Amino acid sequence: MATHSELRDFWEHRLEGDWTESGVGYRALGRPFNSWMYRVREEVFLREVGRLGLEGASVLDAGSGTGFYVHQWERLGVGDVTGCDMTDAAVERLRGRFPNHRFVRQDVSELDAFEDASFDAASCMDVLFHITDDDRYAAAFRNLGRVVRPGGTLVISENCLQRPEQRGEHQVNRTLETISALADKAGFDTVRRVPMLMLMNAQVDASLPWRKAWGAFLRAATVTAPTGWLAGALLYRVDRRLVRGRRESPTTELLVLRRREEDSA
Repeated sequence: MATHSELRDFWEHRLEGDWTESGVGYRALGRPFNSWMYRVREEVFLREVGRLGLEGASVLDAGSGTGFYVHQWERLGVGDVTGCDMTDAAVERLRGRFPNHRFVRQDVSELDAFEDASFDAASCMDVLFHITDDDRYAAAFRNLGRVVRPGGTLVISENCLQRPEQRGEHQVNRTLETISALADKAGFDTVRRVPMLMLMNAQVDASLPWRKAWGAFLRAATVTAPTGWLAGALLYRVDRRLVRGRRESPTTELLVLRRREEDSA
């Protein structure tokens, strides 16, 4: 398993060379497919976060990457967005793309650049499962709990396994029990958990035979840019319906968490 320093170097190199949806997404499936995949993510985020009434709120986006979710926050009419990322490659480009917002080089497992209770809301999207060190993973929740004001909102995406944990070099898929326990310890209550994707991502919470078979199908279907675009366009139509009609997902889910008032520092 990669160390934190190795992970930072990995993402620095990856985003320096590919600051697109494929750079931050499922790279093996190519940019055309990832572009369709992110359209489903966009719809779920806007639907679920849009109902929270956060217009005018101050927001921290932790692990901003390409700024995809910074843009979604803008569309939702929040007051201001502060972004952070562990890589110089992302921060430099984010400052150019979003000159009206503040961006700093900061890892979510640290966040010492921000004061306590300084944000009405925070997001940490498609980031947490890439933290392979368990102590840093727990620290990320503690830090998010510290910078979000009591009564504030945290929006995250996670894989929430109801099967045994899966550990890899650059990703750890943790159990729903582990994620919920750390969120609770950091002072958060889960308000809602919904599918963010269904078929357009690795089936990490499915049986091993299905996981391998579907992964092989996706890689074969996206072997070229044109077939990847077509596969994405077709599965987009399916996934955007499934994420509305299902309560559980075999892959990434979106969680809306509320910071408890009684845990105020």
